Amino acid sequence: MIIFSRFVWLILITSFGLMSRVETGIARSPNHASALPLLTAQTVKAPSQSTKPLFRIMQDGKYGFIDRTGAIVIPPQFDDLVWGFAGDRAQYKANDQYGFIDETGAPIIAAKYRLAFGFSDGLALVVLGTKYGYIDKAGTLVIPTQYEEAQAFKEGLAAVQIGGRWGYVDKTGKVAIPAQFDYAMAFVDGLAPVLVGEKRGYIDKTGKMVIQPQWEGDWLSGLWGFSEGFAGIQQNEKWGYIDTTGKVVISSQFDQVREFHEGMASVQLDEKWGYIDTTGKVVIPPQFERADRFSNGLAAVKMGDRYGYIDPTGKMVIPLQFGLALNFVEGLALVYTEGQAGYIDQTGTYVWKPTK
Repeated sequence: MIIFSRFVWLILITSFGLMSRVETGIARSPNHASALPLLTAQTVKAPSQSTKPLFRIMQDGKYGFIDRTGAIVIPPQFDDLVWGFAGDRAQYKANDQYGFIDETGAPIIAAKYRLAFGFSDGLALVVLGTKYGYIDKAGTLVIPTQYEEAQAFKEGLAAVQIGGRWGYVDKTGKVAIPAQFDYAMAFVDGLAPVLVGEKRGYIDKTGKMVIQPQWEGDWLSGLWGFSEGFAGIQQNEKWGYIDTTGKVVISSQFDQVREFHEGMASVQLDEKWGYIDTTGKVVIPPQFERADRFSNGLAAVKMGDRYGYIDPTGKMVIPLQFGLALNFVEGLALVYTEGQAGYIDQTGTYVWKPTK
């Protein structure tokens, strides 16, 4: 039950913009794979690493892609789930199997995988049967499907599960850090969070434990890894932050916290969300029902039952009007109105009016 909960909640967190680094990488048991398409289909999330940014749309029940101006690049033609682009490849689904299309919309890697995740570090995580492996952009299986669970490559290494324990392999499939952890996640700036028992610590790329396991696992919070040099930690039921040496630099004083982005992090006090800077100073007082990370200079916030966007001073620059609003990516943000999804630019102007 714990494995299922981790999978579903991490995908939920990712889909709604609360995490920034797990989009292509969290892969749990394929027995629970059906949860993923349902959630992704609803969020229609824009890509962040396309060579020419493309944004997924749905029109008359079919999936296609637009560019940043709202012009259709790949006409809506796919009946089933098509994910966002990572580089110049995007996953598509046909006959309950996954493959990849290129930026013209042409299938370039046949749909033959039970699951397929976006390309990262030049390789994509795929599932055949119940085992995980990796393919290159030509579709060649470069690391055989042999792992119980796995994650995307980041900084040249990928976390994989072998014999119920987690370790890391390099891009040739060679074991770089032996499987020894209860859980492990991707490297960011040379450090990776690992779970030892119920405590979280951090290792370097040699496998050395540089920050000893001492923090609660808190996998559900999405605060495992470092972002802009900070990682969230919990002490005595309150949250703060450590730096990359493991030193507590912002004391545990908040009810909840999120990752730093663009020099600010959203924090919760007394059921309201606001923002702090990297010194821990409250720069936007807690007042929101929800407050997402800053991206492209704006952050989605919720007041009452509507979403809008604020700038780093806390000024509401795009009025509260949406039923749901996600982070800006490559200059556009996905928003929902009356159950229909559209894209706005940083002025709040629609480049793709809501459709379904």
